[in-house]
Amino acid sequence: MSGLENFLHYLERGDVSEIVFQSGATAAAKRKGRLQPVTREPLTAQHILKLVEQTPLQDLVPQEDGASAPTATHINGNKYVATVARSGQMLLLRVWLPDRLSDPVPVAPPDPQLEPESTKVPIGAMRPANGQWTSARPPGLLLESSQAPPEIRSAPPAPRIPSHRPPPVAIKYPNARSVIPRHSYRPPPEASPLAEFVPADVPASAPPALRKLLVEARTESASDVHIMSGEPVRFRCNGSLVARGAPLDDDEARSLLAPLLNERNAHQFEELGYADFACQIEGAGRFRVNANKQRSGIKGCFRLIMNEPPTVESLSLPQELRQMLDYHQGLVVVSGPSGAGKTTTLAALVDLFNAERSVHVITVEDPVEIIHPIKKAIISQREVGSHTKSFHAALKGSLREDPDVIAIGELRDCETVEKALEASETGHLVFATMSTPSGATTIDRLIDMFPPDDQSQVRATLAGALKFVVSQRLVPKKDGHGRVVAVELLTGNMALWSLIRDDKLFQLPSLLQRGRAFGMIRIEDSLNELLAAGVITEEVAKAYADDPRVIGAGAPVPQPTPQDQERARKGTRRNLFSRKDK
Repeated sequence: MSGLENFLHYLERGDVSEIVFQSGATAAAKRKGRLQPVTREPLTAQHILKLVEQTPLQDLVPQEDGASAPTATHINGNKYVATVARSGQMLLLRVWLPDRLSDPVPVAPPDPQLEPESTKVPIGAMRPANGQWTSARPPGLLLESSQAPPEIRSAPPAPRIPSHRPPPVAIKYPNARSVIPRHSYRPPPEASPLAEFVPADVPASAPPALRKLLVEARTESASDVHIMSGEPVRFRCNGSLVARGAPLDDDEARSLLAPLLNERNAHQFEELGYADFACQIEGAGRFRVNANKQRSGIKGCFRLIMNEPPTVESLSLPQELRQMLDYHQGLVVVSGPSGAGKTTTLAALVDLFNAERSVHVITVEDPVEIIHPIKKAIISQREVGSHTKSFHAALKGSLREDPDVIAIGELRDCETVEKALEASETGHLVFATMSTPSGATTIDRLIDMFPPDDQSQVRATLAGALKFVVSQRLVPKKDGHGRVVAVELLTGNMALWSLIRDDKLFQLPSLLQRGRAFGMIRIEDSLNELLAAGVITEEVAKAYADDPRVIGAGAPVPQPTPQDQERARKGTRRNLFSRKDK
């Protein structure tokens, strides 16, 4: 039985004379001569067809404009009278008890001007085929309120419920002795707007010439592809741009990029002059794309995305990061300059929990880049612009979605940082990225986002929540084939928390020098290890170091003393709030 029987219960009330279903309006119960809404969402013709499916009423649906005669029928052993009218792509279904209705609702006459004959879609085309309902909405399915029947136009719309208040369970009407409950009906999944979302891994249509370029770029291990009007295509290999082929004119560049823009991205491109999105191209893989307008015409940049989520081991990240599996709440920030692989490291941390723990992970990205398959965890990947309005809005909603881990693509503003700190304090482990060059700069930027009057409280909150700051840089290899990551690692401990609370981050370099016992790593130590392994040259190591004086094949790597190790073990067991500031 369909969901129609849930609405028929209203007719058991002595003061309800009929139930009216109108495409483009909420379902309504006629009570004391007035239509009162009983659903929160308007219906479409598909919803009405779904309601009458597998009931005798489905035979009353007209194939052409017009109305069926009032017909008595039995549903679940009860006798009802019903009629169905059609005008273009609008359906009107009325159901009442045989002895209840005394003032019939007039049915809208067919209007030849309502829909052009070429755009009309027979109602029968929306009926189930092989047991599957179509989710496509026929053109002109919804009508303007001025084109609806008079009784439906007078029906009050369902009130909008503020997001911060729980929805009411009933609607009260003036001078009424009883209450008509608001029915919890939701559109069928096949006809729901959720069906309009396209999975992120569905291949997009791309010109063969573009597909060939991108396959070649992936074969050559390029990180980016630049397509620009008036210039040859360029691949970024090992950090340098290399030209490929002859220059492209504006028409050639547009023919490569235009097919990738869907309606939303094309609108953003015209309104803002650029569009950011991700796409899956069959045979070439997944890409993050930026298309923009510039002096000579159009330009597109394609960032190549890994086909599989990376792991901590495959990226040669410090094994200390695996300690995150022991945390159930806190904040972890991955920082570094643009193009340093922050998104890749963030994906590796998500994959670490996906492979090791049965948790719910929510990612908020702009756009969704690396697709995470389901392993032990549940991964909910949301895209800003497609699935949510902003990072801040997604974080606000995620706290009610039973998450264990929340991964934020980027901390861009004060509101997002505030929600991230709130989530980290309320039993969630939060991962995020920031475009900052070092750990000290990252902490300073987090605090400076807030007004001066609030920064003291933010320092205290951040000191209690911060678990790791991973600051990384991509360094060219000695053999010229690819790049390797060098990492500066700050771990949450009493010493770091004290520096944050007391606003003494200028002492952080000194803490890094003696912080090996706490699992901390200086960027110079990471570069020296790569230099000693013969992966990079000394000149490159000095160029990427904060203090080139300590770079060299013979430069000692500070080792923790037994006293340092003992202090580290005691510090991890101490409670932050039990310590009195001196």
